[in-house]
Amino acid sequence: MQSRVGDEGATDVVREGLFSPELAAAVTGARRRAVRDGDRQVDTAHLLHTLMEADPAVCRAVDGRGEGRSVRLLGYLVQRTIGYGLRWRGTVEDSGSLPVLLDCRAPRWSPAAAAAMEGAFARARARGGERAEGVDLLAALALDHRCRAAEVMRRAGVDTAALAADADLMGHEVP
Repeated sequence: MQSRVGDEGATDVVREGLFSPELAAAVTGARRRAVRDGDRQVDTAHLLHTLMEADPAVCRAVDGRGEGRSVRLLGYLVQRTIGYGLRWRGTVEDSGSLPVLLDCRAPRWSPAAAAAMEGAFARARARGGERAEGVDLLAALALDHRCRAAEVMRRAGVDTAALAADADLMGHEVP
């Protein structure tokens, strides 16, 4: 059964049927995490956190060649959940990917998160895929050097440029 992922008001970001099951679970989880954290919008760190929990291929991509970076990254994301990200509360994440507008085309999504989702769809189309997958979103997050997810990745010792390149090279095979 295919997951139906919808979001009230998120017209261009969430597209039913265009997510892999893992990415659909991550997007749904990111929405729940944002609500639970008391945040007004889903940001890129919410997406990264739930993506790491929902998609084993994403953890493999973050780990690279057995370096165990995914465990460290999850540790930083948990710290953010319990207080690390308090300086971000009540603010709109703007990495410069999209202008911050009061009437955002995807209410309840930070502009950077909306741009990352669009980037994931663009990557899926470029590889001839019918659905965006978790590694598509991971690469889009890693490429936006100013978004919160990339900041957390760098703090965990992840080379975001190398990660995006690895995600490009690895394709979307499941070992």
